[in-house]
Amino acid sequence: MEVKLKIKKSVEENAAEYFDAAKKAKKKVEGAKKALVESLKKLEKEKLKQEKLEKELDKPKIEKKKQWFHKFRWFITSEGFLCVGGRDATTNEIIVKKHAEKEDIVFHTDMAGSPFVVLKDGKKAGVVSLQECADFTAAHSKGWKMGLATLKVFYVDSSQVTKEAQSGEYLQKGSFMIRGKTNYVDPTMNYAVCVHEGFAMGGPVKAVKKHSNYVELIQGDEKTSDTAKKLKKLLDYDDVDDLIRALPIGCKIKK
Repeated sequence: MEVKLKIKKSVEENAAEYFDAAKKAKKKVEGAKKALVESLKKLEKEKLKQEKLEKELDKPKIEKKKQWFHKFRWFITSEGFLCVGGRDATTNEIIVKKHAEKEDIVFHTDMAGSPFVVLKDGKKAGVVSLQECADFTAAHSKGWKMGLATLKVFYVDSSQVTKEAQSGEYLQKGSFMIRGKTNYVDPTMNYAVCVHEGFAMGGPVKAVKKHSNYVELIQGDEKTSDTAKKLKKLLDYDDVDDLIRALPIGCKIKK
């Protein structure tokens, strides 16, 4: 190795100059090594991301199997019973006339504008399911929207619900007569939403959390669509319309 010395400088000064140059060169090499390592790490991350994306694309798309109750409000109780409620007068009519069967129990409130809710195979259900269906009925009533802490919910045998009005009376679409004894339940205003088997499901917290990860809601005046958009991110679920269907009117995410 050839070393050039500057005649006007002493040996010590020449040595110091070469030492400084060597230090700078070493730093440059170390910096280059560090940059190379960082670049390799980024490249590896991108490679893994690409491989993951390719795997996702290669996966066969599984179509969600839509059931008859998915177009209504619904949830599965803690005991595994299906509970289905109307969204408006038309769906109230459909649920009671088409889907309320011999072994079912029907829930409603004394408050106008409340949904009719059918607990499928309700005669076999336990106290827990009855309470959860009462809570569900209350959450979708006007009482929830008004901010009430509770209201009276009752249930009857499906055979007690009829479209036959008393003499001189007329029943509007979505309205029914209740014959015989009613059984009252004191509900609590609680609600949660999750994604269950590919569909948005909303109901009492106790029931919902048994089936999937969930987000709890409380009474509030936030627009339903705004709440649904927030839930879209939190639940990683893209169907905003399905989320809107699952929500009670007048709610917000519990912090």
